[in-house]
Amino acid sequence: MAGSVEKSELREARHDNRPAQRYTSRRRIANVNAALIPRPAMTATAALLAFTLAAAILTITPGLDTALVLRTAAVEGGRRALMAGLGICAGCLVWGALAALGLGSLLAVSTLAYDTLRICAAAYLFYLGAKLLWRTFPRRKAAAGALQSEIQSKAGPETRSQPAPATTSAAGWFLRGCLTNALNPKVGVFYITFLPQFIPAGADVLRFSLLLATIHAVLGVLWFALLVAATRPLTRWLSRPAVMRGLDRMTGAVFIAFGLRLALEKR
Repeated sequence: MAGSVEKSELREARHDNRPAQRYTSRRRIANVNAALIPRPAMTATAALLAFTLAAAILTITPGLDTALVLRTAAVEGGRRALMAGLGICAGCLVWGALAALGLGSLLAVSTLAYDTLRICAAAYLFYLGAKLLWRTFPRRKAAAGALQSEIQSKAGPETRSQPAPATTSAAGWFLRGCLTNALNPKVGVFYITFLPQFIPAGADVLRFSLLLATIHAVLGVLWFALLVAATRPLTRWLSRPAVMRGLDRMTGAVFIAFGLRLALEKR
């Protein structure tokens, strides 16, 4: 009786392709089981060391932040360059906090939010680049020099001996550095996709994400301080008008290039 039942099931399976369906279902179950196999958990120490190494490599890679700090150190001075670097790192902390709270994932699912922030960042970078290029025009420099000479001629001896005040304060450079990163959606997407890879199983996601973002910011501050210190021996050479114009033009072109690239980027 049992043998006849088995034969009838085999005949039915041949007609309705049951073996193929069973093979497909078994393969799916195997894939699910493979995904559920527990993997070796990364310890907190190993995760921190791995992230520190990866973040250090990313920090020293030349890019927009490095160009901004170098140009500011060469033209505006070390203090303003450090403030710009602190602003850049503050922007990283903002994105790290948003990613830890889950708000940064909005950029990954909302095209409107991503595009809006992208256009704002592109416009801001284009504005900074155009401003740097505009100040290098000979007529504008000559007019500014004539105005400065007239002011000094009308002032007293003590005022004449003092250097001309900078057009942007240290707080302004901090804000400029912060906006450079805070308005860039690519930084947000980077944190959303990069930080979770270094969060060990069982760790508090919020606290560990903030810790990783803080490590990245500290590495950035150290790197920017090193860049500022490297420009000090060259202060006299960098203060030449021709060199300053060249730095402004190069940095302005870099800002405009990054802005155009961000504006024309297709997600």
